[in-house]
Formats: sequence, structure tokens, C-alpha cells
Amino acid sequence: MDDVKKIQTLGEAIYKVKQEIAKVIIGQNDVIDQLLVSLFAKGHCLLIGVPGLAKTLLISTLSKALDLKFHRIQFTPDLMPSDITGTEIIEDNVSTGGKQFKFIKGPIFANIVLADEINRTPPKTQSALLEAMQEHEVTTAGTTYKLSEPFFVLATQNPIEQEGTYPLPEAQLDRFMFNLWLDYPSQAEEVDIVKSTTAQYLPSVNKVLSASEIIDFQDLIRKVPVADNVINYAVNLVRSTRPGNSSLQFVKDFLSYGAGPRASQYLVLGAKARAALTGRYTPDIADIRAVASPVLRHRIVTNFNAEAENIFIRLANNCMTY
Repeated sequence: MDDVKKIQTLGEAIYKVKQEIAKVIIGQNDVIDQLLVSLFAKGHCLLIGVPGLAKTLLISTLSKALDLKFHRIQFTPDLMPSDITGTEIIEDNVSTGGKQFKFIKGPIFANIVLADEINRTPPKTQSALLEAMQEHEVTTAGTTYKLSEPFFVLATQNPIEQEGTYPLPEAQLDRFMFNLWLDYPSQAEEVDIVKSTTAQYLPSVNKVLSASEIIDFQDLIRKVPVADNVINYAVNLVRSTRPGNSSLQFVKDFLSYGAGPRASQYLVLGAKARAALTGRYTPDIADIRAVASPVLRHRIVTNFNAEAENIFIRLANNCMTY
């Protein structure tokens, strides 16, 4: 099967995946699309939303439709790095009569890992995710363990209650491809949610794609060609967020730091994945603009003027007018 036919097959499979997710999750179509784009682009997501918006249910349903192993880690102030990566224990060796160390794998050893309320644990524990997210491996006691592919981390934060939290450092924020904001459902959607969740019927989610098929499609997306003008647009967009390079006055007035080169990479990868997931073989500028907000919103640092005027929410969208 040539690459064009594989792209068409991927588009059909994604349509079926969305149908399976829709059995359980009502609405949130944009968030689901962005999650799938990030997963197939080999990225990770930071999801921000108030409690009760089915963040955990969404990710567990996605893992069922994709036939992937799912683990949820509840981040708390007393969580230790070994609670995430795993720990060594001493056990008896029956054959020799001696004792030996045995590594017990932690919940990070899964295909989809939900780091729930990641900002409620200290930076030392947060950093346990860095190597796993970047290198897809875990090193403990001098031994490196490879994580199963595909590997996807989704971290959540509660935007309301900030007391006793530890903001993610910029270096760790930059490891997330997308920052997604989960909003309240519409009235009609909320009525449907209440009807479906208070009834006896329990929907069954069918498996659409296997892990090996997802890996093949991830590799295929890397092969998707991108026109030079699309790449130049992505790079110029990212450079326009930097006060020292930008010709935009509002950037000079309200930003302290702009996005780095990883943002340009993720814009192009996100555009590739978005095009492929809709059955198109090459992305255009519209695809770059569609993924710009989730890529940029956690990579631009506002100054005091922006905070005083409460305009942070509009900055990522304004940069797209460049």
C-alpha cells in the first residue's frame, strides 16, 4: 500500500475512533481532535479544565478505542519520583539462597499516562516525567528501561484552585506539544450528558486501531511532505512572538519572552498530523493556524503590563494575525 492510500486509511480509522469516543463523551470535539493530532505526532498534552469535565473519562475512552494500556497517576504533595518510575525491592533468590534486587515498574510504564493535577506535586517529582516524555525511557539505579510505544503523556491542571500548587517550570512546559483548555459543555450537551450518565445503559467501546498500527501511522506522518512556504509561515509566526525579533507592537508591549524553536517544530508536526488525520497528504497554512493557539499559549511569557490588563488569553490568537 502506497503512502497516499495509507493516509486515506488513517482518515477512515480516525473517523471510526471518533465514533467510538462519542458513545461515551458528548461534545468536546475540538479537544478530541487536538488530542488525536498530538498522539499521532508523537507529542504530549497539558489539559487545563475545572473538575468534573470528564478529563479522565475522555483519556481512558481514547485508550480503549486505540487498544492501548492506560495508567492514571494522582499527583499529590507527598508523591515521590519512585512512585512514578518504579522502585527496586530485595527478594530472595530461590536457586542460590541469596538475595537480589528486583525492579518493580511504576505506572509510567504504559502507553497512555494521565498525570492528574500535575502541579500539586513538588518540582522534584514533576521532573521524573522529563526523561520519559523526551527520551521515552526511564533510568533508575544506573539501568535504563525503554517504555512501550506508542507513549503519550496527558497532564491536567485545575485553573481555579492554586493554593498549595507548584507551577510547572518553563523547561517542562516546553515538553508538552499542546496546551488544551477544556471548557464547559453547551446546554444541549449538558442535558444529553445528564440523560446518558443517569441511565442504566453502559456503552461498549470497540477497538479500532492497535499499538502497532498507531506506530506505523506515526511514522507515516513524519514522511508527509510540507511546502517551503508553510514551513516559513510557521517559523515566522514563532519568531513574531519574540520581543527582540517581532515587528508587532503588542508583542513588544506585553511579552517578556517568546516561543523557542521547539514551537516551530510542533507547529509543522501538528499541521502534518492534522492534514493526515483528515485524509490529506500535505498540510497548508490553515493547518498551521489551527494548531497555533495550543502550541503557543504555554510558550509565551507575559510581562506585568499584560497581567495588569488581563489580556493573556488573547495573545496567542493575536500572534496568528502576523
